[in-house]
Parts: sequence; structure tokens; C-alpha cells
Amino acid sequence: MHDGIVSTIGLKCKRCYSCIRECPANAIRVVDGQAVVIEERCISCGHCVKVCSQNAKMVKGDSHKVLNELLSGYECHAIIAPAFAASFPDTYNKLSTALKRIGFKAVSETAFGADLVSVEYSKYAEDNPGKTIISSPCPAIYNYIEKYFTELVPNLAPIVSPMIAMGRYLKNQNQSTKVVFIGPCIAKKHEYQDVQVTDAVDAVLTFSELRDILESNEIVLSELEETPLDPPYASMGKSYSIPGGLLKTAGMDSDILTKDTIIVDGKEKVKEVIKEIANGNIKSKFVDILFCEGCINGPAIDSDLNFYSRREKVIEYIDSNMNNVDKTVWKSELFNNRDLSLSREFTKQSKRRPMPSEIQIEEILAKTDKYTSNDELNCGACGYKSCRDYAIAIAKGLAEEDMCLPYLIDKLENAYSALKDTQEQLHNAEKLASIGQLAAGVAHELNNPLGTILLYSSMLRKEFEKSENCIQKVEDIELIIDESNRCKNIVSNLLNFARHGKLKINSIKISDLLNSIIQITNKITGTEEVITITDYTDNQEFEGDKDQIKQVFVNIINNALEAMEDKQDKQLHIEIVEEGKNLIVEFTDNGYGIPEENISKLFTPFFTTKKIGKGTGLGLAISYGIIKMHKGDIKINSEPDLGTTVTVRLPFNLTIQNAGLN
Repeated sequence: MHDGIVSTIGLKCKRCYSCIRECPANAIRVVDGQAVVIEERCISCGHCVKVCSQNAKMVKGDSHKVLNELLSGYECHAIIAPAFAASFPDTYNKLSTALKRIGFKAVSETAFGADLVSVEYSKYAEDNPGKTIISSPCPAIYNYIEKYFTELVPNLAPIVSPMIAMGRYLKNQNQSTKVVFIGPCIAKKHEYQDVQVTDAVDAVLTFSELRDILESNEIVLSELEETPLDPPYASMGKSYSIPGGLLKTAGMDSDILTKDTIIVDGKEKVKEVIKEIANGNIKSKFVDILFCEGCINGPAIDSDLNFYSRREKVIEYIDSNMNNVDKTVWKSELFNNRDLSLSREFTKQSKRRPMPSEIQIEEILAKTDKYTSNDELNCGACGYKSCRDYAIAIAKGLAEEDMCLPYLIDKLENAYSALKDTQEQLHNAEKLASIGQLAAGVAHELNNPLGTILLYSSMLRKEFEKSENCIQKVEDIELIIDESNRCKNIVSNLLNFARHGKLKINSIKISDLLNSIIQITNKITGTEEVITITDYTDNQEFEGDKDQIKQVFVNIINNALEAMEDKQDKQLHIEIVEEGKNLIVEFTDNGYGIPEENISKLFTPFFTTKKIGKGTGLGLAISYGIIKMHKGDIKINSEPDLGTTVTVRLPFNLTIQNAGLN
């Protein structure tokens, strides 16, 4: 929360970044997810207030000051902005009655102040031929120029706004009068406190604040009688709230074909024309400029009507009241106040921050995975028009790095995927640990009786081999011995599964290890032309337990060869690649593949799709455990009838300490 004119209500701010997108001055910075207004950069234009759907922007109010200080102890004069007919379209003729019920002594139009300054504009334009003059009744405009286009400060007309002119006029009549301006503009709250003009106005209420005051006092406008406004009465100054109203009032040429004057309203057009003037591309003599699309579209207009309906209401008010103005009295008032001070100065208050270098911008873009122009989506979700503008804002300290929505979504998806993998790994690790404990106990218990069975079976076979009539019995005994040995192998695998808690770390040359495995496999299976290998480099080395890694690779290769057993054209391709700090070994076969429903079960102990007697279902479970002990990863992708790819990822550098082993 800040003490400026506009601040953020933290609990309501929802990271939509609409205010950042709309702020012409880049005066909003996201801090801990909250869009905070930077007071010294803010021009008080109120665009952030208009676009905030959560009502998270708070405007500094003067209601308490008006009700409890000014109205309770002084004679107060309310001056209403010309746009009041647009804000209270059906009841504007009753506003005077309502304000007097609250306690105001008199209620007048600010528009007479517009009449006063229009005379000054005519004189200033005549006295400065050839100079590009920028009108200054809109405080958001001169705030913007003072802070961000200081080179144009001399182009600002050194003339006060209608609000200040009217305040000075009233105080010139009676110094003790307290003047309260009521209008649609938030920037007026900043203006009346400007040291150049603090003598004119004592408080500023927006139309929104006025409506709240009326409701709190249970004043219903529609139920009141109509009361005319108090003098002085205005002439064409009433049109100031409509774009081009200043030119009309000052009697200056506003024809669309003239090159001498430009009428500009609306944030985007204002930014564009000011930049063009600063670049020397516009040579017009006079630029009538308003930050909003006229004051009738101000941030605190407090009306549901659209721009054109509001404009129509103001014109309706002008038409209905213009004939009631006594021109003689009006001219007399202007003449009698010809010596009223209506001048002011503007100062350079540059808030521009230095432009970051191209290297800085590229480094910031890279942090959100934007390395080329094709990576820059320019979606505007961060509140900035382009990814580059966003990076510049970060470099200037005006934005946070976690505002890029597509990057955050990707980051979240990656985090979710990593979390899912970690959960699966943890689940598998817990499962393997419990099965390992069970396996170790079972293996120890089975080894002794198996040893006894093998011993006595061997003794029986020798006895029966001596007799020629016992050939069948010898074959039966050999079957017992074979099956017992198979059980012994299962027990051995169970012990291996339970015991790989220690690693003997050595440097392993991957090509040598694979070539030795393939050589032995070729001799046993006769598959010389089946297995091919693509080596990243013959000298590629990594750290690990050679025997255990060999066990993993042998198991994968044997599984692949068995999967291709019935295939006529057998192909097993091994590819070795380097990926960052990891070595990737991929085994791809063209076997019959694995059904999708079995993929998640492959590392489960005792799960196998092999024929009875061909496997125990422990090979992949043991391999999984070995790879995890090496801080690596093993994944299997398969398509039925097309083949299977087993990917093993191993870190290049592995120490006993970082493996968490003894």
C-alpha cells in the first residue's frame, strides 16, 4: 500500500495484470504477486482504476476532509465540472439542491473558469507564433510530460486549468471561502495539491465520492426539487468536457482540414502524438489534448452510459442553458477579472529509467525460455505489449520474472510431471525395499533345503547311472536337479535384488563395456548381424559400478532378443548420446512390443510376460534398483507390433558420497 493518489488493496489484487497493460507511465510494479502503484512514477490518470474488475485500486478520498473539516467550520463553495450532466444524466438539475442539503453555501459551474482560461489561450497562441503549444487543462497530460517527456515541458501552455481559475476567481471574491471541486477526474486530486496552485482549491471530490456521500446521507436525487446553479454563469466553457471544447471556447480554428491545430483524446492516441511531437514529426501550432476520451469519459464519471450518450447529455445541457446566460453580465465578469492570475509554470521531473543493454534484455528473455524471436509469443498476459517490453520492464525494476503466464504454465506442468515421477519412484522404492527384505529372508530359508535336494539328487543319479535298467530314473533325477538349479538361480536373483546396497565406483568406458557384452551375446545366440551400435565417441566415460551396470545392459539386451525371437528380420540398435551432465544409452528393438496396460508394471518384481520357465520377473526390477542407486533413470516406451525402446540415463560423475552409499 502507498500514500499516493492511487494505491492497491492487496487482498483484492488477483494477478490479472490489466492495470499494468493500461498504465501509460509503467507506474505499476508487481511485488509478491500484487500490482503496486509506484507513487513517484504515477501520473494519476486513473486508467488502472477503470480497468480493475476486482476493485483492487483505491483512490485517495477527500470525503472525510470535506464533511468533517470544511463543511463543519467554513463557508464552502462547490464547483462542478462540465461533465456532471454525463455522470448524472437524469438528475443533473437537482445536484445543486443535494449539495446545499449536505452543507454547501453555493454551487457553481467550473465552466466559468474554462471561459476565463480560454481568453488566455487565445492571447498565448497569438503571442507565440510558430511554436507548437500543448494545452494544459488536463493534469494527467502535464504530469506525463513532466515525468517522461521533459523536452516538451517548454511546449506546455503556462496556463492554469479551469478548476484552478475558478478557485482563484471565487477566492478573489471572498478570501475566507473554501472551494471544493467535484468532477470525473482522479488527476485533479494531484493537481490541487501542486505547489504552483495550492491557493485555489481546498479539496477534490470525484463524482463517485459524491454519490457515496449522498447515499450515506440518504439523499435521493430523483426525489429532490430542481434548483438553478449559482453564478457566475458560463458560456462555451461548458463544452470543455468534450474533445475540442477548448478550441471552441477559445474561438480557435478546429476545422479538420487545418494543419495549425490537432485535437487528441484517449490514452493510446495521446502517447502516440506526444512521441511524435518529441521526435519533431508534428509542426502544428496548437495541440488540444486530453488523456481520457474527453472528461465525459473520465475514470470517476460514475455513469453506465456510453461515450456517445454522455456526449449527447452534455450537449443537451449546453443547449438548454446557453440562452439563459446574460452575455452582458458574462462579458463584464471576464473584463473585471482580467488581472486575475491565470498563469503557472511546469517543471522537469524526469522519472525515466535508463534503457537496458541488448545483452541484458536477451539474458532476461532467456530466463523464460525465449532464445529467438519465434519463442516470443507477445501474448500480453504479463500486462506488457510484447515479451521484449516485459524484459525491459524487468531490467528497469518495474516487473517481476514470474509474470509470464505461458512460461509459468510450462513450469507448472514440468513441476507436476517431475512430482508425479518422484511419487512413482518413491512408491517403487518403498515397494522394492519391502520386497527386498522379504526376498532376503525367503532366499536364506530356501538355500539350505535346495542345497540338500541337490546333494541327494546328485547322489541318487550316480547310484542309478550304475544300473542299465534305471535310464528313466536317471532322466527323472536330472529333471529334479535342473529344476532345483533353476530354483537356486531364482534364489540368487532374490539375493541380488535384496543386496545391491553398495557400489564399487570406477571409471567405465561405455563403448568397451557394450562391445564386450555384445561379443559374448553374439557367441551364445548367434546374432552377429542383429545388434548395431552408434557410439557418440569412442572415449566416452562415466563413473559407476561396472559389474552392476553390465548386469543391467545384459538384461535389457536379452529381453530385446527374446522379444524378437519369432521375428524374421531382427534389429536391435544401441545409441549413445551426451545430454548435459548425463550419458544416455537407448536400446531400440523391432520386436512385438509391450501392451500399454503392462508398461506401468514392468519394474514390479515377479511381473513377467515371458513363457513359463523363461523368466522370473526380477530382471527389470533389479535393473531399476541398480540405475536408481547410480542416481540415474530408466524408462521404457513401446508400441505393440513395432518395437520397444529402453532409455537409460546415467550421470557422468558419481561419487560414493553423492550416491548416498557406504
